[in-house]
Amino acid sequence: MPLSRRDFTARTVIAGAGVALTGTVGALATAPGALAADDGTLRDEHGRPCEPGYGPLVADPAGLLALPAGFRYRVITHSGVTTLDSGESTPSNHDGTAAFEGHRGVTLLVNNHELKGKRADWAHPVPLTEGLVYDPGAAGGCTVVEVRRGGEVAEWVGIAGTSTNCAGGATPWDTWLTCEETEDLAGKNGMTKDHGYVFEVDPHDRRANRDPKPVKAFGRYAHEAVVIDPRQGHAYLTEDASGPNGLLYRWTPPSGFRHGRGKLRTLAADAGVLAAAKCFDSAGHFVDDLSRATKIGTVYGVDWVTVPDRDARTVSVRKQFGEGAVTRARKLEGMWWADGGTYFVSSYAREESPGTAHDGQVWFYDPKRRTIRLTVVLGVNADPAKDGSFDGPDNITVSPYGGLVIAEDGSGLQHLFGATESGRTYPLARNEMNMGTAQEPEYSEFTGVCFSPDGHTLYANIQDPGIMLAITGPWRRAH
Repeated sequence: MPLSRRDFTARTVIAGAGVALTGTVGALATAPGALAADDGTLRDEHGRPCEPGYGPLVADPAGLLALPAGFRYRVITHSGVTTLDSGESTPSNHDGTAAFEGHRGVTLLVNNHELKGKRADWAHPVPLTEGLVYDPGAAGGCTVVEVRRGGEVAEWVGIAGTSTNCAGGATPWDTWLTCEETEDLAGKNGMTKDHGYVFEVDPHDRRANRDPKPVKAFGRYAHEAVVIDPRQGHAYLTEDASGPNGLLYRWTPPSGFRHGRGKLRTLAADAGVLAAAKCFDSAGHFVDDLSRATKIGTVYGVDWVTVPDRDARTVSVRKQFGEGAVTRARKLEGMWWADGGTYFVSSYAREESPGTAHDGQVWFYDPKRRTIRLTVVLGVNADPAKDGSFDGPDNITVSPYGGLVIAEDGSGLQHLFGATESGRTYPLARNEMNMGTAQEPEYSEFTGVCFSPDGHTLYANIQDPGIMLAITGPWRRAH
């Protein structure tokens, strides 16, 4: 049923009061140097102005990762350096990651490897482990990393023969959904099967991952991330695509379907309803692209328009809608379910017309109110080589200490940075590879940001060459 203007107006009044982050109510206003939401200034217990976060970043003598004083990191996997339990090299191009609680203090991490196209193009593709291969022509997939209480690390293949495995998402039943950010059909780029699907990987049971099957009900397009509503069972998915820009999707399960381990692979290709978001403002005016919003607290109503051909046999899903039918967004990226809804990223819109350009947004979708609210906007970064300015948000997580932690995939210096409930951003880590050398710096993006189940460790990846890092330190609420 379409959301009426009267319903939307009533819900906007409520939603405009603020967005809860891990139990704390507060609106995020996070352009670099943004002021606190209450009186414009953050102050300590003595009333003195203070900065959010954990202080300035300290250069790393090893030239890998700068962190605040008191924090430290450990390399968990490193492509070309560490090996799987089979003896083969850790695959490269680390991307989306989630952490799961295993037995006896073990942490299990599922790590995507964003490797596009045929295997011959990559020095360290995901090994074709027997029984775990979807398409032997494809280089991507994901690995499962086991970190034991004593520090020992083991790694094995979760799925192989997939392509361009990007952000993905964890499920409420403790499995991983790995997403292919591609639309390659069989016969293109060395592929022997169609790609552009979501696959489920169980980190707890290797046998459950045998004979991989795509979840075709979720559609075939350039998937970025996915979350599952634990109460309603809806799946929400982002599409990172352009020409035209991608869409935000919702999949509604068929009547009587119950989620659980292995259940998604039993769905028919046309099971449930896949629909794309169509947004409108409080006056009922259609919103063509989310990138046009630049004011913190902007709220739009959301209707859902059914996808005509979700398997996109002849026309890409995002191209199946006429003008005015759906709302597009610039570089739809990471997602994270929290606070009864989903946070999702729409990245930079530097090519947009003056007055709408920005360097990244984070939105919150409230399924009860059927509204989205703009919670983060990054102003255009005039000097990407300067430390302390952020652009191009990508993977995202909600911190157990409040606020958001965001992986940067922008220009120049690359950071992990936080966004507090009080309305400011702060640096958490900086990629220092190649800094201070005669080599032209190539600062690879951060990916896979997530906390361990106990909240003591922040995991994150440097995508190229493929390094998984565990960050520990004096975590606290960062204002």
